Amino acid sequence: MRYRKLGSSDLEVSEISLGSWLTYSGGVEADRTRACTEAAFDAGITFFDTANVYGRGAAESAWGEILSAHPRDSYVLATKVWGQMSDDPADRGLAPAQIARQIDASLTRLRTDHVDLYQAHRFDPDVPIEDTVEALQKVVQQGKARYLGFSEWTPEQIGAAIAIAGPELFVSSQPQYSMLWQAPEAEVFGLCADNGIGQVVWSPLAQGVLTGKYRPGEPVPEDSRFASESMGVARDIVYHDDALEAVQRLVPVAEGAGLTLPTLALAWVLRRGEVASAITGASRPEQVHANAAASGVRLTDDVLAAVDEALGDVPVTGPTLASLARAGVRHR
Repeated sequence: MRYRKLGSSDLEVSEISLGSWLTYSGGVEADRTRACTEAAFDAGITFFDTANVYGRGAAESAWGEILSAHPRDSYVLATKVWGQMSDDPADRGLAPAQIARQIDASLTRLRTDHVDLYQAHRFDPDVPIEDTVEALQKVVQQGKARYLGFSEWTPEQIGAAIAIAGPELFVSSQPQYSMLWQAPEAEVFGLCADNGIGQVVWSPLAQGVLTGKYRPGEPVPEDSRFASESMGVARDIVYHDDALEAVQRLVPVAEGAGLTLPTLALAWVLRRGEVASAITGASRPEQVHANAAASGVRLTDDVLAAVDEALGDVPVTGPTLASLARAGVRHR
């Protein structure tokens, strides 16, 4: 496993990280959650990413129990705040009081006195950005988080926060990014690089599409993650016949390079220096080890050209998830 520096921070994160969105929030039994987590340590994965909203605390609680058996300085722990945490529609967002409640609740579930990275899971257009920035800064000042990040913010939103607090405010950005969704390259990567913000990308395997197991023209398997309504827009931008057909064209490219298709996809994401880590999910320990094998793989120019040719006219760019939601910035 190789490691990269996360933005302007002093955090060294594994190139492949382990996430817990659709797995350890309740989709995978406790013993398999533990087995996958321990497999991550065995493979050299030291970066773990979760969120308060995953299973409404279930994912954090699972890792709180498992990770507490490891020395706190042996791993980098990240969580997020924003999602709805109860049946109360108001129990969500980035208002100062909500951030203050949720960081304490997250730390309790995670059985630690601090997280290494605290991320705004999405942008909150209903709260003045000055209030959100101050509340996040307070979390760091109190020692409850070492660094701050965000996920799926637009360039306008990123710029507004930086204008208030300077480039030292954030060290990480977490966008959806894969061969099948390259939108962040257009504006987000450059803006972040100019301000010392590294990329921790989610869905580098396009929610499993880039494993090649889904076929064009076939219905969505009922037992797959794509059958879940929670996938929302994230599903729509990678699960369609054009994308599925492109994936089948990528299979011989991977084989010609002596790689599995998932390894090719992960190495493609990591080819960018702006990317510090690629978040992967796993329901079995062998998947953890297979994903970890992509660290250090370097793709030749010929392979990269073949990938571009295989993708063809597949729409790999467009509005970010944040842009598809309410993207405005509210000030005091």
